[in-house]
Amino acid sequence: MSEKLANPAPLGLMGFGMTTVLLNIHNAGFFPISAMILAMGLAYGGMAQVIAGILEYKKGNTFGVTAFTSYGFFWISLVFLILMPKWGWADAADEFAMGCYLLMWGIFTLFMFFGTLKAPKALQVVFGSLVILFFLLAAKDFTGSAALGTFAGFEGIFCGASAIYLAMAEVLNEKFGRTVLPIGEAQAH
Repeated sequence: MSEKLANPAPLGLMGFGMTTVLLNIHNAGFFPISAMILAMGLAYGGMAQVIAGILEYKKGNTFGVTAFTSYGFFWISLVFLILMPKWGWADAADEFAMGCYLLMWGIFTLFMFFGTLKAPKALQVVFGSLVILFFLLAAKDFTGSAALGTFAGFEGIFCGASAIYLAMAEVLNEKFGRTVLPIGEAQAH
């Protein structure tokens, strides 16, 4: 008899979703970067996603391992990009460097999006909106457009909210043994 394993995806999705919403409320112009965002980035966006990724390994889910550990370390690296200059450990990244950083994450996410094409529609929305978010944020840094940054913030709130929805759908649907929140079933292979 094989052991039943819990689904680690809701943990990773919530860590990603909640942290993404909070950072993008900042990007939309509602409040400045503060310890609240940095702490969420390290703890829930970062460490919780890395833990979820490690747990996906046990389930044999290569996509989950790659996604959750990568985006967990994205959050940790983003926090260090902000804090290292403040601590005197490195020079701050300029807008071009940050644009390159975000562009690379956008390219990675585009490839990951292709991996969702046979997954539930809700996961496609999360990754599709994240591709758009990374490319918008990169374009904002390359152009210096504050308006583009604000628009990206609102798009990022949607992206994070879509991950929160999927996480809660997976938890509630499993708990109740039926569809409480629809996710758009996966296509047959």
